[in-house]
Amino acid sequence: MRLNVHAFGPEDGEPVLAIHGVTGHGRRYVHLAAAALPDRRVLAVDLRGHGRSGWDPPWDVGTHLADLLETLDAEGVTAPVDVLGHSFGGLLGLGLVATAPQRVRRAVLLDPAIAMPAPVCRQRAEAAAATAGWATMAEALAARREGIAESGQRFLEEEVAEHVEERADGRFWSRYSPPAAAVAWSEMSRPAPIPAAPRPILIVRALRDDYVQDAALLAPLERAIGADLEVVGIDVQHILYWEALDETAAEVRRFLG
Repeated sequence: MRLNVHAFGPEDGEPVLAIHGVTGHGRRYVHLAAAALPDRRVLAVDLRGHGRSGWDPPWDVGTHLADLLETLDAEGVTAPVDVLGHSFGGLLGLGLVATAPQRVRRAVLLDPAIAMPAPVCRQRAEAAAATAGWATMAEALAARREGIAESGQRFLEEEVAEHVEERADGRFWSRYSPPAAAVAWSEMSRPAPIPAAPRPILIVRALRDDYVQDAALLAPLERAIGADLEVVGIDVQHILYWEALDETAAEVRRFLG
């Protein structure tokens, strides 16, 4: 499937593929792209089952990776590309390095959700599948404020305006498929896709959350690619590019600039 693309930066800029997390959308990268990579062409996709892309199954990692490669081809990006992925998007970014290394130059994984504990993934998959929307846009905004630090809340009205819509039932829903989100959480419980061909990878972990797995991700990745792996931490929660935009942008710019 060719995915919907939110493109930021100059049309002639060197491309960067940006991949959002589960329940998200590509436009979440608008401020990070401007702060970190103003001279690059950031192609921020809406994944299958999310945003303004098609929602038809299947929603497994293999299908997402095929969608990303098809979209790069459709955008005319045939040379190895830099990849930026957050959370589930980090899993897909690493999956591209592992399965299509000829298409990836470098990867930045922002608090990637990879090889997470099965009970955690089960709980979050069940919650995603049981979502019931909100009665009003105000309720949607209040719900999004939960779990987001004060430093990140300035982006929430823009987020709700882009990603919440009123449907035929009169309730307000985020633009993603709950079954697709549930499948994504299942995929995040699988073992990490460890690349055989080394590529420079930066992992930026959120120190106030527990998404990045030391034993299940960092240890096997370091054994596989050694000095090509760099790990840095920022003292925030999971959505780094909202809660610590400047710090996150500085790390992305340093690594990909």
